[in-house]
Amino acid sequence: MELNQIKQRFGIIGNDPELDRALEIAWQVAPTNLSVLVTGESGTGKEVIPQIIHQYSARKHNVYLALNCGGIPEGTIDSELFGHEKGSFTGAIETRKGYFEEADGGTLFLDEVAELPLSTQVRLLRVLQTGEFIKVGSAKVQKTNVRVVAATNVNLLGAIRDGKFREDLYYRLCTVPITMPPLRERKGDIHLLFRKFALDFSDQNMVPPVRLTPDAQELLRNYRWPGNVRQLQSVVARLSVLETNRTVTAEVLARYLPAEGSSALPVRTGTGEAGADYLSDRDIIYKILYQLRKEIDGLNQRLDALQGYDGAIHENETPEHATGLIISPEDVHSTTPVHETAAHLEEPVSIQDVSAELIRKALERNGGRRKPAAEELGISERTLYRKIKELDIR
Repeated sequence: MELNQIKQRFGIIGNDPELDRALEIAWQVAPTNLSVLVTGESGTGKEVIPQIIHQYSARKHNVYLALNCGGIPEGTIDSELFGHEKGSFTGAIETRKGYFEEADGGTLFLDEVAELPLSTQVRLLRVLQTGEFIKVGSAKVQKTNVRVVAATNVNLLGAIRDGKFREDLYYRLCTVPITMPPLRERKGDIHLLFRKFALDFSDQNMVPPVRLTPDAQELLRNYRWPGNVRQLQSVVARLSVLETNRTVTAEVLARYLPAEGSSALPVRTGTGEAGADYLSDRDIIYKILYQLRKEIDGLNQRLDALQGYDGAIHENETPEHATGLIISPEDVHSTTPVHETAAHLEEPVSIQDVSAELIRKALERNGGRRKPAAEELGISERTLYRKIKELDIR
């Protein structure tokens, strides 16, 4: 069997030697009944390995089931895997088959296997060793013939040291280990994947595909890709939607890539603050309140400077705060000190009103131009545009 046939059948893009080795091992182990453990970082495409193993095995005409062990509550995972009897717990209104019973004669893929609780690990070890399991609430031993392929992005040896994963289960699962390489180690494949995702998006949405300039290709190749293939696909989709110019330069691409060491995914970097396009409303309100505080502090400083003034503030002497707020003579002689005004601002106010007022002021100060207004508010132009629409600011 040629690797190119496997890649074509399963839509795998790339010629990296480590990727080829992983696919070759999957094909070689497929005809056996050995358990396989697939390891690799999140987003590397580990889920394709059990599909290859199943399709090239004698079980290919039987059931293939996949279960994400991390997505099931601890209290119900045993029921999901092994089934339960009617009345075995609250809500068990009928007898139910589990994955091991449903997949009898086929293949069961256990993704995020490191998330299994220790009690479930014991039961899983038994079914791997003997092919026997017991439903929740039953005393009857049942047999099953299931090929198990497990996957994890966790260092299981470290989990064993921490007492979170059973060592005997590890060696039972890891009869044949397969490691999927991270995208940053497949540099020659990165641009191939980019082009594949761009063409797929183009076909699905009837738009011209985005292309990269040579400097953008170099940036793409040298970026670390902490989210691996899944992150690259996301970046391509956002470029395809948001960029009107279908030729993407390095400067444009950099805005869609997280800064090195950033934990926020996905974010943009560049002229704006990292992650500004994806700020939550709470983050925006914090920025707005902080801006209000700065304006109030500036007013207080101006009033302190005016102490001892003769009270006659002429039109051409009206002090302006750096943000554009104007202190009128009425404000100076007002019986309500600015410090008291600041105290009132700390009382509960409508978030929408505060947001709209700050955005409105920023736009006024910048002649209605969104880009400088967004920079002044510390958010991206796209976030500002979204808030303008949400708050119906005219």
